[in-house]
Amino acid sequence: MTANFSIRVEQLRALGEPTRLRMISVLRQSDLSVGELVEILCQSQPSISQHLKTLTQCGLVERLPEGAFVFYRAATNNLGVASLLNSIFSNCSVEQNELARDQSRLEYVRRARAKSVDPYFQQLTDDWNQTGELNYIDSELDSVLLEAAGSRPLSNVIDIGTGIGQMLTLFSKRATRIEGVDCNHEMLMVARVNLTRDQIDNAKVRQGDATALPFSDDCADLVIVHQVLHYLAMPEKVIAEASRVLRSNGRLLIVDFSPHKLEILRDHHSHRHLGFPHSLLSQWSQEFNLQPVLHRELAPTLEKTQKPKIQVFAAEKVETQLQSKVA
Repeated sequence: MTANFSIRVEQLRALGEPTRLRMISVLRQSDLSVGELVEILCQSQPSISQHLKTLTQCGLVERLPEGAFVFYRAATNNLGVASLLNSIFSNCSVEQNELARDQSRLEYVRRARAKSVDPYFQQLTDDWNQTGELNYIDSELDSVLLEAAGSRPLSNVIDIGTGIGQMLTLFSKRATRIEGVDCNHEMLMVARVNLTRDQIDNAKVRQGDATALPFSDDCADLVIVHQVLHYLAMPEKVIAEASRVLRSNGRLLIVDFSPHKLEILRDHHSHRHLGFPHSLLSQWSQEFNLQPVLHRELAPTLEKTQKPKIQVFAAEKVETQLQSKVA
């Protein structure tokens, strides 16, 4: 109790400084770099860095390394911190004084982000279309994915290999909180722009390794792996990691190609695997306490296309003892 009280005193002391309070206000809305905070708050980089150090040390802000970049985020995944900040800012009007000016500059930074990722996004879209991964009926696939996720409430969802954030957008209405992980900084920048454009405020992204997720055990109700496994040397490691972070009865949702013979995808698009048999996905899942519950295949929309079928596979986490009985 004393330790918790001491931490709360430090947090309140940190928030008592006007610049740090303004900083937290914008970080609750968007993950930002030091340079972006400098532009929004109109203070020097050394000053911003010092304030961030203080806020990070007392647990009010998370530091998110991303290659050569570092982003910062208000630690709203911590229920105690979230409650404290909600209480403070419920009594602060963003229409007044510095907060209103900060809000205006934040919108400018977001627009600048969108402009900077436009060329990359166009190239990404062209490449994606060449592989044929968009030649499926979106509404049909979305419907199957939502069904495969089950009917239980989703308080926390993790999207592995989030790319430009399609799954974040799809599941944001069903989840209380959803976070995408990807190793590609450019992809994550596009995802951030897309989330801002679509006004999705319960989804975040961060850089991370699909086989070593930056999350604690038993923290997620749903883990999504959308068009990721075929790029990996050992895809079963992702399934093992998904099982680790899933709560009991949580679901793993995989979207990937069914087996095919299109060597061009391996030669020109870095695919390590030409699809996966349903039996192999089932085998890997059962090895890591996941019981298969659904499997569907979808064909490409173009009648004469040689593109492979896409499969949707779902498995539910069971206790080890129960898994032994199932086996």
